[in-house]
Amino acid sequence: MISTKAMKPALQHAYVKLMMDVIGRGLVMASQVDAEIQEEISKFPVNFILSMNVFPNGPAFIAQVTKDKKLKLISLEQGKPDLTITFKHLTHAFLVFSFQESTAQAFANDRMIADGDVSSAIRLVRCLNKMEALILPKVVASLAVKQYPTELSLKDKLSEAANIYLKVAQSYLKRSI
Repeated sequence: MISTKAMKPALQHAYVKLMMDVIGRGLVMASQVDAEIQEEISKFPVNFILSMNVFPNGPAFIAQVTKDKKLKLISLEQGKPDLTITFKHLTHAFLVFSFQESTAQAFANDRMIADGDVSSAIRLVRCLNKMEALILPKVVASLAVKQYPTELSLKDKLSEAANIYLKVAQSYLKRSI
């Protein structure tokens, strides 16, 4: 693991920006692939906007619930978020995105603020945890989530992870064309 003190702020910012983009895209693609995430997303109202950012003007992603109860990435100009999860400092985001601290631990350590309905924030964290359990190696995912899902078989993990990674890669290719 990379120490937060050893990494310069500019590199931390670049890393968090990259990870925020990957997590935003990963969450959108996981909402198309994973039944558990789809179930959680279906409980949000249509056009519900959620975001995650770093205070004050750091890296962010914004997603909206579509009519078919999936997520799509949008820009801030397209609407005010109904739920925003904000890291209080870039270093706090780096701790989570470098898997030195789980999302649940970051909330417990008061490193993040949820602006919106608490039950929606919990639902979003469950989606993030499931996505991380799917796309990360088990040893890393175990550091990232409060509790690694015991019912997640290796076959399901590999199948869904491959599908999510493929869709994320395709989203980057579409953006560059």
